[in-house]
Amino acid sequence: MSDQAPPPPPPPPAAPQYAPPVPGGPAVVGKVRSTGLSMLLFFVTFGIYGLVWWYLVHDEMKKHSGQGIGGVVALVLAWFVSPVAAFFTSDEVAKLYERSGRQAPVSALTGLWYFPGMFILVGPIVWFVKTNGALNDYWRSYGAR
Repeated sequence: MSDQAPPPPPPPPAAPQYAPPVPGGPAVVGKVRSTGLSMLLFFVTFGIYGLVWWYLVHDEMKKHSGQGIGGVVALVLAWFVSPVAAFFTSDEVAKLYERSGRQAPVSALTGLWYFPGMFILVGPIVWFVKTNGALNDYWRSYGAR
């Protein structure tokens, strides 16, 4: 009879919800969304597409880099505090650029176009054109169409 107990089995590996970044390349490349079409859809759907856009772009950024808040948290924040969502969306786009070693064309400060820019009416449009354009350029640099 042996004095040693058999070793416990190893724990099963945790399945990550989002893919970790792949060394030497991105895990997932996001979709290029037409700025004009996205703005049109926002108005035609009375703002509902704006929430969809926030979910989709944050989900793609999280899947691509393995970092960030992800689509569900972005959607909840956009629903309850959309002016804040503008700041963290621009910031996450900037972090994509920085992690790839490039200079970011937007930053969290770009969110100032959204709020208090909404009081001059065109501010959110300027914010969206800058942020969506920067994100589209980033995805194109990885081969998205």
